[in-house]
Amino acid sequence: MEETYLLNVEGVKKKILHGGQGELPKLQDGSKFTFHFQTLKDNFERTVIDDSREAGMPMEIIVGKMFKLEIWETLLSSMRIGEVAEFWCDIIHTGMYALVSRGMRRIAEGRDPLEGQKHRCGMGNMFDYHSTGYADLDELQRTPQPLIFIMELFRVEEPSAYKRDTWAMNNEEKLAAVPVLHSEGNRLVLRREFAQAAAKYQEAVICLRNLQAKEKPWEDDWLRLESLVTPLVLNYCQCQLELGEYYEVLEHTTELLQKHNDNAKAYFKRAKAHAAVWNEREAREDFMRVAHLDPSMAAAVKKELKQLGERMRKKHVEDRKRYQGLFQSPEG
Repeated sequence: MEETYLLNVEGVKKKILHGGQGELPKLQDGSKFTFHFQTLKDNFERTVIDDSREAGMPMEIIVGKMFKLEIWETLLSSMRIGEVAEFWCDIIHTGMYALVSRGMRRIAEGRDPLEGQKHRCGMGNMFDYHSTGYADLDELQRTPQPLIFIMELFRVEEPSAYKRDTWAMNNEEKLAAVPVLHSEGNRLVLRREFAQAAAKYQEAVICLRNLQAKEKPWEDDWLRLESLVTPLVLNYCQCQLELGEYYEVLEHTTELLQKHNDNAKAYFKRAKAHAAVWNEREAREDFMRVAHLDPSMAAAVKKELKQLGERMRKKHVEDRKRYQGLFQSPEG
């Protein structure tokens, strides 16, 4: 089919190269498009700028999540599953392409897509002609021009049909995801899959921190979310203890105790981490703080202090032997 269609959108023309199947997808916020694309210059050579097949992975975008190249949602929503179409887009729709392409290329290379752009506004980046790191994209920024997009649509999934990354969730979905992630983490702990469990707890914390960022610190809604964060952080730290990531535990428990200096469980986990890295004084101080805050943990503290004392005595004996051997005069 070579007929050219005008999409009823200013500055866009469509040519169907291969017909798709079924009806046009019914879209809603959160629907996910999966597709391959080529981006070409509108010149005699039709110079290829990007090709997702060469990058080795299809593209995915979520409807309603403010993808920088908004025209792509419009283009894809005009396609049926399996369709291949060519779109000519005028300059009014392509001005942001260089920045979008830069991010996609960095992701394909396994790099941070925001590297060099953090803490800077989008307009500032757009006019920084040396920020992309790619000569052809720098040229596009200097001289905006019409572009041709060839797209092949594989799949359109409704929000309920796939597991959504937390960044793609709205506030209600993030809050609903927290107990599910918490439960999945607990299940993985029972199976002693501590790394996977830690990832679940961490994802739940990220959801809550994103929600907290929209609230005023220490007011009711913020505190309500904080009460959900605390046990997740403690569970995460327990997993890290099991994995031997003691400095990770020290970092997160210390951060937690800066906000909640009466949390006995946080002191207990920090004490165990201190003990594991031979910080005897800090470990003893934290264990004693636990016994003061929660007398019901006194027996556990006593056991840990005994083990700490035995480990430190053994270490001192080994250190003395090592130093004696180091300074002993050679026989001769």
